[in-house]
Amino acid sequence: MLITITAVSYGIAALAFALLTVLQLTRWRHRAHAALLVVGALGTAAWAGNFAWHAWWQTPGAPVEHVLEFIRAAGWAAFLLSMMGILRPGADWRALRSNRLLQLAAITLGLFAAVAAVETWAPSLLEDSGLALVVLHAMIAVMIMILVEQAYRNKTPQERWAIKYACMGIGGMFVYDFYLYADAMLFRRINPDIWAARGFVQALTMPLIAIGVSRSDSWSSALSVSRRILFHSVALGGSAAYLLAMSTAGYYLRYFGGNWGSVMQVAFVFGAIVLLAALLFSGTSRAWLKVFISKHFYTYNYDYREEWLRFTRMLSQEGPGLGERTIQAVAGLVESPGGAVWLRRDSGAYEPLAQYHCPVITANEPGESSFCQFLATRQWVVDVDEYRRDGELYDGITLPEWLQTMERAWLVVPLMLQGRLFGFMLLLQPRSAVQLNWEVIDLLKVAGSQAASYLAQQEAATALMLARQFESFNRMSTFVVHDLKNLVAQLSLLIPNAHKHRNNPEFQQDMLDTVTHSVQKMKLMLQKLSRNDAPERPVSLPIDQLLQQAVSLKAAFEPRPVLQVQQPGLRVVADWERLERVLGHLIQNAIEATPKDGSVNITLGQSGNAVLVEISDTGQGMTEEFIRDRLFKPFESTKPAGMGIGAFESREYIHELGGRLDVSSTPQRGTTFRVTLPMYVQDAQAA
Repeated sequence: MLITITAVSYGIAALAFALLTVLQLTRWRHRAHAALLVVGALGTAAWAGNFAWHAWWQTPGAPVEHVLEFIRAAGWAAFLLSMMGILRPGADWRALRSNRLLQLAAITLGLFAAVAAVETWAPSLLEDSGLALVVLHAMIAVMIMILVEQAYRNKTPQERWAIKYACMGIGGMFVYDFYLYADAMLFRRINPDIWAARGFVQALTMPLIAIGVSRSDSWSSALSVSRRILFHSVALGGSAAYLLAMSTAGYYLRYFGGNWGSVMQVAFVFGAIVLLAALLFSGTSRAWLKVFISKHFYTYNYDYREEWLRFTRMLSQEGPGLGERTIQAVAGLVESPGGAVWLRRDSGAYEPLAQYHCPVITANEPGESSFCQFLATRQWVVDVDEYRRDGELYDGITLPEWLQTMERAWLVVPLMLQGRLFGFMLLLQPRSAVQLNWEVIDLLKVAGSQAASYLAQQEAATALMLARQFESFNRMSTFVVHDLKNLVAQLSLLIPNAHKHRNNPEFQQDMLDTVTHSVQKMKLMLQKLSRNDAPERPVSLPIDQLLQQAVSLKAAFEPRPVLQVQQPGLRVVADWERLERVLGHLIQNAIEATPKDGSVNITLGQSGNAVLVEISDTGQGMTEEFIRDRLFKPFESTKPAGMGIGAFESREYIHELGGRLDVSSTPQRGTTFRVTLPMYVQDAQAA
């Protein structure tokens, strides 16, 4: 009964593809790729008819079955390649010789033809040619599946409408073939039920191919295989080949494993699948595959359209974190996992802006260093590994110490903006080895310039926002002046009445209440709007005396601040009133952040050629995020009546004096502000 079913199954398949051949030779003879479609359809009809004949008459297969199998596979492969534009008329054969898809098809079919010939005419040369043919059948099925995917995914949506049924039909034939031969490799025999149903499956695919052919007027011959599609195709083909190899190995484990054979086979296959999943989801393996495809399948390393769209899309995303997104965008071009970026500030130094999957780096780089001057003048991408091998290639510059000691440092990309060094970016070692040729370096330079423009735009937007906030602040001062005017008017009314009622106790009490209220209100306004329009006159002043005055003004507060002068007589050059206001603000903040049973300590000492003032408290502390994002931003305050200008003004004035303001804090444990100012040293002659 099974033999009869097999004969009927393949007989129906032969009749179906014979009908497709007749239609192609008559009604559709002028359609695109007609000749190659006839080869595929006629070869399939002859192949199926051969199997139906021998199954019906129960005779052994003739050697011609291998030839028919080869014609069937080669016909459909050529048809798909032609539909993809690779075998179109007038194609340059010198270019075709280097086409990887064509080479894949030729090698696979050539191996099959060679083994089939040996099996037919010299079977004694191969000990197990049956297994070799089964493996080659499975390889052919995988190769056709790859060609089907390439033909479909590289078409436009309009072209896919025309070819989708043809791809479904051809793909369905060879997906079933792969299933048949994979099962045969696993169990060392052809399953008769699967083999018998194969003819029906082939016949069912014919209407799909016919529908596709009826739409062939819309087929296009032009094809440009994108890197993304080729990446998926190679991954699919590699996965299929891997599973074939693992299935074969699993069979031998079961065959030679004795009582443990089945257990070993199941465990081995499961482990192989887990390993494949790990490889498919591994960033390193994906990076290696991308580099391999770019190196061996394309003249250029990049699909510039895809790369630039991805680069621009990532930089243009809304929300915070432009620094991190910039690192991701540039690092993605060379498969780097992360890095850090530095930008030039008003002080002339380059300060770290952001890090992404990179150790935290807090070191600043002076703008006048040989490293920054080299980046600004030569605009080179610095290869740290190359520098370590031969530093003379970089004009003998000295890399920063933090960069030389960083093990994973790889490239330093200059961020040029209008011919000036706006910043630079450090990239970490890539997941897969990347050859630094002219194409990669030029792309990094262009990407660096583009990234610099986005970062500069963000800096300009931030500066504009601050300017608008200051404008709002100035507008608010108008209302403060109006309130002061009202207070002056009230006090002015007291003067003429004072002469008349100066001996009246009730008037005296009212006047006292009015003056007290006015003074309190003016003090509050002065605290909010403390600006001195008189020109500053920085002079040499004793910093210990200034601190004593600042602390004495806070003596009535709790906790009472304590001053410790480790080295008296230190002097700095500054404006007394403004520096006293800045340090007093920091002391006031420490007192307000500390409970009454806590402590606030001010320490004055010397650090090298600088004066060091430390203001420590045991208050509630601050988080790193608050210090980084909010502490020194104007108009950002956690106080109900605060305006958020004090910390911003303190840091700006200290920087103006050439000093630094550093903060270290631990939530619920306290905060320490460190003010570093250049020390004034009187020369010997003046002394």
